[in-house]
Amino acid sequence: MNVELDGPGYLYEALAKQLAERIQAGEFAPNTPLPAEGRLACEYGVSLGTARHATRLLRERGLVVTIKSKGTYVVARANSGAIPPGAAPSAAP
Repeated sequence: MNVELDGPGYLYEALAKQLAERIQAGEFAPNTPLPAEGRLACEYGVSLGTARHATRLLRERGLVVTIKSKGTYVVARANSGAIPPGAAPSAAP
């Protein structure tokens, strides 16, 4: 899978867009790790720096969170219907 620009811009922005689309589609489930940056670089045919920059954009947009020495995880979205661990489901009105 290669990343291609669909106009002027940076390759890392195109990669971040593709990854965000995969997150929104549920391909990367909430609370699961995103593939390592090195693996993303190989999968998309980009440099490690491009993969790192794309991951940073996803982090800035609140789609993922990076935990030092553990990895980068997809954030559970508030409107996804997922119930955070330890939270009781609310009763239907």
